[in-house]
Amino acid sequence: MTLLDDARAWMMQKSAPLTVRYGEPLRFAGRDLPAPERLRVPTRHGDVRVDLYRPPRAGTAPPVVVHFHGGAFVMRYPQMDDFWCRYLAATAGVAVANVDWSVAPQVRYPVGQEEGHDVAAALAAHGTEYGVDGSRLVVSGFSAGGQVAASVCLQARDRASFTPVLQVLGVPALDLASEVPEGAGMIDPALRRMVRRVYFPDVERRREPYASPLLADDLSGLPPTIVMTGERDALRPDGDTYARRLREAGLEVVHDVTPGADHYFLTDDPVRARTTMAMVATRVRAACGLTTDA
Repeated sequence: MTLLDDARAWMMQKSAPLTVRYGEPLRFAGRDLPAPERLRVPTRHGDVRVDLYRPPRAGTAPPVVVHFHGGAFVMRYPQMDDFWCRYLAATAGVAVANVDWSVAPQVRYPVGQEEGHDVAAALAAHGTEYGVDGSRLVVSGFSAGGQVAASVCLQARDRASFTPVLQVLGVPALDLASEVPEGAGMIDPALRRMVRRVYFPDVERRREPYASPLLADDLSGLPPTIVMTGERDALRPDGDTYARRLREAGLEVVHDVTPGADHYFLTDDPVRARTTMAMVATRVRAACGLTTDA
């Protein structure tokens, strides 16, 4: 890790609101939902901001999806997944807690992962205080957030802190320890190496299961899982292998690969994205025991 790496990470973080627009073509539902409620949820690292999207006609406390946005462990910009949160709230009839987890260069691993666990555990244990049903909780994440989501589920299993009913992992980064292969694509090798240096600077700790869930010795006891990957994404091997290992551990797994897509697997094919997103919403509803229309 160098000061130059930190400076680059900081610039990526500060420019995210101006440069990240990948979700704009994906606003299929939920546009008319009100702005999310701003919460502060306590964690071992201090209070963490959570944007809570409530479904229309929620009635009693709805189930909750705890979502972790992407951004290469350096972009702290939860609004990038506003489209996803609104879609699930409107279509699946669940509340969605979009977590503003901490990133580099301000913090290093495992701060963001521990914040993620603590937020989800707090909503699971004290959901009524936030107007949600914490006993029906889904963990979701994209890219770096997919890593956080997988880490959160492993932590929850190991600590017996709560039991997610489903985990949803979109183009997740699940191996931060193995050698980065060369190749072209949206997530290039130089970026992947930089991310490791700034957020996972301790090389030995990169092999920990909460840093590299793919390298965990035991994947039993995890919730049913949806893994979504893009055919041309540099991170596809992480998701593909994790899906296989989860199946080998006896878990229920849905593995969806978007043909021809790079890392922005939904934006690359907005037509197919409708089918992919609807599949997730249907499975979220089923996992949460929602049998009537949202």
